[in-house]
Amino acid sequence: MAIINQATKELQVKVVYYGPGMGGKTTNLLKVHENIQTAQEKSKMVSLATSSDRTLFFDFLPIEAVAIKGFKTKFQLYTVPGQVIYNTTRQLVLRGVDGIVFVADSQYDKMSENVESFANLEENLKTLKLNLTDIPYVVQYNKRDLPNVAPVEYMEFLLNNREVQVPSFPAVASQCDGVFETLNMITRMLLHKFINESKARSA
Repeated sequence: MAIINQATKELQVKVVYYGPGMGGKTTNLLKVHENIQTAQEKSKMVSLATSSDRTLFFDFLPIEAVAIKGFKTKFQLYTVPGQVIYNTTRQLVLRGVDGIVFVADSQYDKMSENVESFANLEENLKTLKLNLTDIPYVVQYNKRDLPNVAPVEYMEFLLNNREVQVPSFPAVASQCDGVFETLNMITRMLLHKFINESKARSA
């Protein structure tokens, strides 16, 4: 749920990076944070690490974007912990989500984890009375540089086999390949949605 701050003229939008453990969610956010040019455009990244999960509890990163009707759009990027034992935390992070980036691990032996994580995403949204079909999301097929990767077509069949396919991107997040293509698409989709909603309200 985007938050409109009338005092600061800001529209705050929440994007959650979701996917299996060690799939590259945190790497995506680290690369985005590293490559944003000036301190004014980013806040400090906040992480809560756990003893048994190497991924971060969440990352917090506002990015200034184009203005909608005089409002600056600030994107807040979060990751969820990959391990199933932290499912309650995943649900907390998903509260108020506006857009989702599902980061899949391209290695063949990770396909079942990808599918389980995607099903878990849908279940957690349902728990929050949300439906994935109502939320802009994109899929990233990460780790394309490794030797034992599944073809993109196969991953599309497993994770993007819907009536309306969502945008998807091959990526090597550790080298920043595909990171900004993925981010740019989800931000464009969200801005498009909010512009249309604001037009509908004013009509």
